[in-house]
Amino acid sequence: MLECAVDKTRETPSPRLHLRIKPTAEWKLRAGHPWLYSDSILEQNREGQLGELAVIYDRHDNFLAIGLFDPDSPLRVRIVLIGKAQTLDSGWWHSHFSRAIQKRAGLFDARTTGYRCINGESDGWPGLVLDRYDTTLVLKIYTAAWLPRLPEILGIIFQASAVNQEVGFPERLVVRLSRNIQSLATRKFQLSDGQILHGPALDGSVVFLENGLRFEADVVRGQKTGFFLDQRENRRLVESFARNRRALNAFSFSGAFSLYAARGGAVSVMDLDISAHAVESARRNFELNRSDPIVANCQHETVQADAFAWLKKHSSPGFDLIVLDPPSLAKREVERSGAIQAYGQLAGQAITALRNGGILVAASCSAHVSAMEFFEAIRQAAHKSGRRFEEMQTTGHPGDHPATFPEAHYLKCIYLKL
Repeated sequence: MLECAVDKTRETPSPRLHLRIKPTAEWKLRAGHPWLYSDSILEQNREGQLGELAVIYDRHDNFLAIGLFDPDSPLRVRIVLIGKAQTLDSGWWHSHFSRAIQKRAGLFDARTTGYRCINGESDGWPGLVLDRYDTTLVLKIYTAAWLPRLPEILGIIFQASAVNQEVGFPERLVVRLSRNIQSLATRKFQLSDGQILHGPALDGSVVFLENGLRFEADVVRGQKTGFFLDQRENRRLVESFARNRRALNAFSFSGAFSLYAARGGAVSVMDLDISAHAVESARRNFELNRSDPIVANCQHETVQADAFAWLKKHSSPGFDLIVLDPPSLAKREVERSGAIQAYGQLAGQAITALRNGGILVAASCSAHVSAMEFFEAIRQAAHKSGRRFEEMQTTGHPGDHPATFPEAHYLKCIYLKL
């Protein structure tokens, strides 16, 4: 299976790839950070190959860590093991996978068949995500270092699937590729984004359950792996206080927040998104759940428009519940300041559209904006409105999306009652 630390599976006379790194990088790795950049490497005993294991030593030649090597990326090594030296043989990799899967044990029942099984670096699988959508698994690869190892990864997944109900033996497995590695994957590994590696072809989307609601996921062409599974717990909270409210779901994507609000007893819900594809997806998801009489009794409206412009134009109070869940507004550090300002602007516009007693749910998925910065931007918008408000709660990552290092903490949400 996957290559061991001493490269026993490679038919090559080359010695193990050894790296010595700078003191600042030593400190970061010991603190649990899973990335080593090229400019942190002091010495390297030879040229490394894509996907091989690099053994990292400190400046005193003491073992420090093992990681996946990518010679063409400034993020040169992604760490899979730190601390005590071990042999990364087949048994180690299988146990490593099983440990991550067992973290999900007991999180979900039969009413939820869509969730994350492996969450990249925070589960010890840097640059790799595995999501389940009922009987379809979607493997998202963010680094080229995993590409030479894909056959072994698949073997681990299928073997674990046979014994782990948290994974479930898949009818189908789809691979999704980060945009920056798609060309290399096609050229050298004959892989394409959305390729079905196991199981029958797909005619449309996959349907799965989330807390008893049915949703479609476009696992072949959709964003991320086909659905935003990370907002599951926030959607449940929205459902819990939606009764008798008129709700607006801005940046609605597939309308998931709206469906939860409808099942929670909302009088009406409006899905607002600039994408025609997203608006149609929201309509289809509502149709999937029309058999629920509470959902069927809720008035559902969709509007295709830019949420910033629409909220600015519709400033009079008309809603009792507004969800703001925009895409990342700061994809780079230089965009952080502008994003904080934009979050505050959005919140201010939403507050003017809320009736007394209305609830604002504001979320951010921008890793470059900290939770403290985001929450303060929303609070300041509420203060500037001159209206009294109560901060109900704040939330972060759900259990199947652990975050174990600073850059992994992207999701945050705040609830205000006006």
